[in-house]
Amino acid sequence: MKFKKRIGLGLLVLFSLSFGLSLADALPEAQKQHSWRTAPRHSAGIAPDPQQLADTAIVQVYVASTFGWRGAFAVHPWLIYKRAGDTAFTRYEVVGWRAPEVVQRNYALPDGLWYGAQPRLLVDQRGEQVEALIGQIEAAIASYPYADTYRSYPGPNSNTFLAHIGREVPALRLDLPANAIGKDYRPVSRPLGISPSGSGLQLSVLGLLGMSLGWQEGLEFNLLGLNFGVDLNSPGLRLPFVGRLGFNDASVSNATQAADKDSALAAANQ
Repeated sequence: MKFKKRIGLGLLVLFSLSFGLSLADALPEAQKQHSWRTAPRHSAGIAPDPQQLADTAIVQVYVASTFGWRGAFAVHPWLIYKRAGDTAFTRYEVVGWRAPEVVQRNYALPDGLWYGAQPRLLVDQRGEQVEALIGQIEAAIASYPYADTYRSYPGPNSNTFLAHIGREVPALRLDLPANAIGKDYRPVSRPLGISPSGSGLQLSVLGLLGMSLGWQEGLEFNLLGLNFGVDLNSPGLRLPFVGRLGFNDASVSNATQAADKDSALAAANQ
């Protein structure tokens, strides 16, 4: 009994810490009292210049806190890409208030603030291998089974959409954070399947109860949409509200790292 009490107390402390950190991060933006119309949506300056990298195929995935008080609990993700030869990005995401056509193309700037919230990069893949990924991503977008349906909780929602792409394109190495509520949504008729990263297995009942085990997401438990667990490939805790605590786990290709080194050397030689 003492052991169970300690486990319960430890989980309560983690949940409280996670909620406190998330609330502290969300409050300053919430206090600015932006409306949907006045909240800033300008570029965050994160996405690479598609014209300077016209010859490079690029795929990126971003995530940002949802608008208002919901930002303390959940995030909104989106994906951008360009093929070699393109001089502009294409952006895809699910936007609930655009129902019944919730899958939106170029709804906002590639790396635009999500109604005041600063985006964070989850995936940055570049190079020749990305051309094949883009074809797979477009096929996954076309096959999304909830293109005319949206429920903020427990799903299907914007995180369900990116999780679908992650399952269909495992080479993307997409690891949605623990506070991406809706990523674990599965219909009652299919509770068992591939995890959202495409790298493991998942058991989930409507995204409300279950668990996932995979190389990208590690071991993660889900109780009423609140996820907690341990990351395996990039050490860290997976927690509700804040997402994760630990090392950066962004999926970055070798081509991206090489390009960043070349940019740094060029800047140093100027």
